[in-house]
Amino acid sequence: MKLSEIAHGKNNNFNLIRMLAALAVLFTHSFALSTGSSAAEPLRTTLGLTWGDIAVNIFFVTSGFLVTASLLTRNNAIDFVWARVLRIYPALWFMLSLTVFGLGAFFTAYQFNVYFGDRITWHYLLKNAILISGVHYELPGVFQDTPTKGAVNGSLWTLVPEVRVYALLLAVWIAASFVRCHRLAALRLSIIAIVAISGAWYLYHGLFEPRGSFPRLTFMFFTGARLYVLRDKMELSRPLFWLLLATLWLSLISRTTFFFVFNAILGYILMYAAYAFGGSIRAFNRLGDYSYGVYIYAFPVQQSLVALVHEISVPELMVCSATITLALAVLSWHLVEKRALGLKTVCADRTKYWIHSWRG
Repeated sequence: MKLSEIAHGKNNNFNLIRMLAALAVLFTHSFALSTGSSAAEPLRTTLGLTWGDIAVNIFFVTSGFLVTASLLTRNNAIDFVWARVLRIYPALWFMLSLTVFGLGAFFTAYQFNVYFGDRITWHYLLKNAILISGVHYELPGVFQDTPTKGAVNGSLWTLVPEVRVYALLLAVWIAASFVRCHRLAALRLSIIAIVAISGAWYLYHGLFEPRGSFPRLTFMFFTGARLYVLRDKMELSRPLFWLLLATLWLSLISRTTFFFVFNAILGYILMYAAYAFGGSIRAFNRLGDYSYGVYIYAFPVQQSLVALVHEISVPELMVCSATITLALAVLSWHLVEKRALGLKTVCADRTKYWIHSWRG
């Protein structure tokens, strides 16, 4: 069964995979936010990485696959840009508004006029709303007595490299258009080259000398992009899937072995999990895509609970924060995200009309 034969439409398990990944991030953050030590997360001491690290890798591989599919299906830069903007920013802006004007105003140790008069408050709102030059983590007087002092939403950092890899993919696609009749071949070669370069950097420095996340996330994103552009050459095999899982299990004997095996087979395992398992599991898609909401709301919810309930245990924090975060994610999807995504065609068509009028 070739991936190209089934990798179309929305009949897959990506929503469920991303939801599990978002909950894995919540799981990992619960240890640090409750205890004040990131080393408390079980996998960090055994494998040198956490469930949250694994989850972020999963996010970027799946994003690379789906976003590349979106670009090549739409085959239009304006449509692509609006699709990405409306997926990321409306929910982000709504969450930031609730954070700054609601959560921050409630938890700040300062008076309202001092809190809203501090430039850091507005710097937090504006910088995080743009996601171009990084993110800001602190609001004046907020969460100053929690174990992870001052951090309001530590999950936002991944949105910056995500926006950047979107831009890089679009730039590569536009550059490939100059080759004309060999555009797809040029795009494939460019994506493979990015995977090779970022992968070599990450696999060396990630093992011996960690220096940042962008090469790692670039490697993960374009691994997903490579899987899509080469989908007609990739076969999904049940025996191979279980063999790879067994290999991953055996690689747990060594951090180094696990590191290389995990990065080598993650893409294949995700594609098989997304498309080869069907039946009742696909019913999850009827609920909605709540993973983004879980991801952006979990951290401030957890910090709020830690601030309100002193010495809250890790299990208590996990259960309580997951319940509240899921409720917020459901509201975010139905009130903001789904409605924003419904504007993709209208926004793209109006932009094309304005550009045509300007040129003409």
